[in-house]
Amino acid sequence: MVDIGKESIIIRLMTMADIDKVYEIEKHSFSTPWTRESFYNEISYNNFATYLVIEYNNEIAGYCGLWVIFDDAQITNIAISPEFRGRGLGETLLGAAIEGAKKLGANRLSLEVRMSNTIAQALYKKHGFQSGGIRKNYYTDNQEDALLMWVKLS
Repeated sequence: MVDIGKESIIIRLMTMADIDKVYEIEKHSFSTPWTRESFYNEISYNNFATYLVIEYNNEIAGYCGLWVIFDDAQITNIAISPEFRGRGLGETLLGAAIEGAKKLGANRLSLEVRMSNTIAQALYKKHGFQSGGIRKNYYTDNQEDALLMWVKLS
């Protein structure tokens, strides 16, 4: 937990009780959102998955999904609710995901980000991520390319 004056920030593992709020954040953050069932299946059945939520003053403000397979990790999705953006919560959550991947034995962490999402790209670069290629027509809603980014963790 981080206390900043009257503000408190908690990062913890996502539970089943969090799925409805996470799904609302997902719908407001992505043009092709995952379903509630996707989140349920990820935290119920995917042994490679770890999902975190970030609470701001006792309210879920965002989440991050992480897969770790052997020594390779991937961020599946990361989002902050629109009303909580601009407070550094995304950066705090990303830092926690990086530390979580390290603790789970990952040596490298990757993610895909829309080519047009320069704000997110700048955040990832700030944390040491480098461009690793382009996935052509990656996003199904508009066939936008994705920039593959990665960072070495060890």
